[in-house]
This record gives sequence, C-alpha cells and structure tokens, in this order.
Amino acid sequence: MPVAFNVRTRRRVVTAVALALAVGVSACAHDNTTTGSITRAGPSAPVDDLSSPQLSSALVSMGKRYAADPDNKSLATAYADALQAAGRTDQSLAVMRKLAIAYPKDRQVLAAYGKALAADGQLDQALDAVRRAQTPEYPDWRLVSAEGAILDQLGKEDEARALYQKALMLKPNEPSVLSNYGMSYLLKGDLKTAESYLRKAAAQPGADSRVRQNLALVVGLEGRFDEAEKIASAELSPEQAQANIAYLRSMLSQQNAWKQLKADKKARKAG
Repeated sequence: MPVAFNVRTRRRVVTAVALALAVGVSACAHDNTTTGSITRAGPSAPVDDLSSPQLSSALVSMGKRYAADPDNKSLATAYADALQAAGRTDQSLAVMRKLAIAYPKDRQVLAAYGKALAADGQLDQALDAVRRAQTPEYPDWRLVSAEGAILDQLGKEDEARALYQKALMLKPNEPSVLSNYGMSYLLKGDLKTAESYLRKAAAQPGADSRVRQNLALVVGLEGRFDEAEKIASAELSPEQAQANIAYLRSMLSQQNAWKQLKADKKARKAG
C-alpha cells in the first residue's frame, strides 16, 4: 500500500527530490545521452564526478573563458551546468537567460534555459521554455521527460507519468526517464513502486551516479540504511563514495523524512 505522507512530510520529500527530478532536463542541452554530462567546453569529467575543490577550480577557469566569449553556446551551457552543481542557481539562470536572448529559437539553448529556470524554482517559466524547445513532429525524448519532471514538481503527476511513458516509447529503457518515473512515485509516497522503477533504471547501461543516488534515497526512506549506503557508494572512488554517503545521510537526517514517515505509520496503526 502506498505511504500517505502528511503535508509536512511531503514538503520535506519534495525538497529532497526536486533536484533529482531535474535529471530529466540535464541532458537536454547536449547531443550526448549521458545524463548530467557536459560538453568539451567544460571540464573533461561530468560535473557530478568532480570533487568540491575540482568544481571550484573548474568554475574559475570556465568563468574567465565565458567572460571572454559569452555567446559561445557550448561554453555557456557547460558553465551554467557547473554553476548549478555548485548551488549557484541564480547565476546559472543569468547565464542561460542571456544566451536565450542571443539564440531565441535555438532548441538546445531553450532546453538548457528551461533547466536553469527549473533549478531556480521558476517552474511555470521552465515549462514554457521546454515546450517551446520541443518540435511536435520530431519529439525529443529528453524534452518530453523534462516536461514530465517539471509537471511532477507542479503536482501534476498523472500528466507527468503520461509523458514518461511517451519518452520511454521514444527511448526504451532510458535510465534517466525511468529514474524520473520512480521519483514521481516517491512524491506520492509509493516507495515500493518507486524502488521498482529506480532499480530498473540503475540496471541499465549508461545509468549514472545520480540514478543510483535516487535509488539509495528511496531504499533509505524504506529503512534499509546499510543497503542504501552500499548502493550510494557502488562503483565509485573512495572520495566519491564518501561524498555520496554523506549526501544520503544528509538527505535522510536534515529532511527528517524517514523519522516522520515512521511516525505517520504509527499514527495510522494507532487510529
């Protein structure tokens, strides 16, 4: 049976997974299919694989190059991605807003602009940007999934899941879409269904660290903390594994979602 989150718990879980749902948008501005990767204009490794010192160093270097060539699409989108990874969403949005003005009809730019808007919490504007980037006669599965991710954050899960199904028809077994699908069920408190989709996502070739982190979060919310930490640290360097586990513990403790979830269960049993 799905878990019925109360208002307080749901807000905490929404906060915990909002960035995870944005995975669906993260590949839109690039031609490759690896979720969260960045172009050659940025660091040689995906943003999420950089340590904090490496990311800080990359931002300094990229910032200088961006200042010298702000209309360079690949550089600007890579810089915006790195800024988002560092939590500087307002600056990332400023970079992409300027690029969208320079390229008002460019699909990749509009998609990346939508991602920046979503990361900054401007969901209605993000939805408009992603929809304008889409071409109905030749739909891009990344944009379809991205639209679904934004609708999920707006509480329109039925519309979102219909879009995930469409995206999976266009790109079967795509891990980022399956991950978004799973996180959609997490938002409604259906942890078992969420875990099922996320396990399938994590088993696909090309599944990245964020997909495994999403699975670890759901498993942790179900109370299987040792298993969650094992998932969070799989196939990573010791430094990356430690960072993932710290992130997982932070999500489960600071949001206090699991503790509140158990309290909800006890309250229902008592009633």
